Amino acid sequence: MLPSTAALAGARHFTFLYEAPTSAPGSIELENWITWERVTNREQSDQIGFRHEIEIGVTDHFQASIYFVDWFYERNRNQSGFNYSDSAIELIYNLTNPVIDPVGLSVYGEIKGGRQNFELESKLIAQKNFGPLILDYNLTLEAEWEEQGLQERQGELQQALGASYELSPRISVGLEFLHEFVFPDWRDQEKIRNVLVGPNVAFRHQNWFVTVTALAQATNTADEADFKVRTIFGFGF
Repeated sequence: MLPSTAALAGARHFTFLYEAPTSAPGSIELENWITWERVTNREQSDQIGFRHEIEIGVTDHFQASIYFVDWFYERNRNQSGFNYSDSAIELIYNLTNPVIDPVGLSVYGEIKGGRQNFELESKLIAQKNFGPLILDYNLTLEAEWEEQGLQERQGELQQALGASYELSPRISVGLEFLHEFVFPDWRDQEKIRNVLVGPNVAFRHQNWFVTVTALAQATNTADEADFKVRTIFGFGF
């Protein structure tokens, strides 16, 4: 079971959650992310974000990733155009295996920086596999500084739940659920709570995979995206 788990570690069953297994040592994988977000408030804006990641398996329990460039296209009633967002480094260390241990655990850290933004992100990943059923949980804490001189700061705590069922060795279907607590200036005066939920589907074949998730907002936060659609396409070398 262990070789099978390692071989499929890079194939994502989810797009808004991370899974506990890490990539096999010496493996290299290229992943491309496309995320479409629509906000239907008075401004009615669309944003399409792109991420380009190289994922490297370092040891049996440790992987590192480099996001060379995160960029996006944004359109609203007043303007539209492409913008560079940031670049990032991501590290994941696996503690236990979701197949043979009571629960699979990993810890995650990411440092992200751009022209007018800097972000630190930490994550606890918990996963359990019951045959073809995969249950996943992420607890994430983010600290972000933005604008000129990085004077605007914000914190966010997020809980994410996911379930995926493997219909066959190539196809999985599932559900993803996000619960976000946003703290502008690290204060909770505005009581910003976001809930997004929706289905996903994943297809994998030989050394490549594609996974798509569509989330809809279940709360009524004005400046939060009403829906998000994310696609991740990856292939290994």
